[in-house]
Amino acid sequence: MIMKIEEPIKTTVEEIRKLMDIENFIGEPIELEDKLLVPVMKMGVGFGAGMGKGEAAEEGELMGSGSGAAAGGEPMALVVIFKGISGPEGVKVLDLSSTGVLSKAIDELGVYLPEILKEIQPKRKQKKESASKKDENEE
Repeated sequence: MIMKIEEPIKTTVEEIRKLMDIENFIGEPIELEDKLLVPVMKMGVGFGAGMGKGEAAEEGELMGSGSGAAAGGEPMALVVIFKGISGPEGVKVLDLSSTGVLSKAIDELGVYLPEILKEIQPKRKQKKESASKKDENEE
């Protein structure tokens, strides 16, 4: 039996074509009261195919073929469209890439957040205790 490499490649390419649909790059818009948010993704795809043949002691010549693909995505930006504001002033693009300013700010916040919480928690606790004592004194 002769196996052709064309069929597995054809099937894999068809699946990649489905994956590369624009809907996978531009996400579903999220509608808020005064704005519309549109997520934008970056995708990468890898593809490989192969074929081989060998000898079997009892069955003679054997052949096989296969192909495969893998894909990954990453949020890159969030397009914010402000309702009621026309022109370029009504559109803002937030960079969500790993090198973007917003991403760096979130990373930095993650580093310092535990320290900030340690500072804030005792003060909040003191405020609650003071408010509780004030309520007791008023009764």
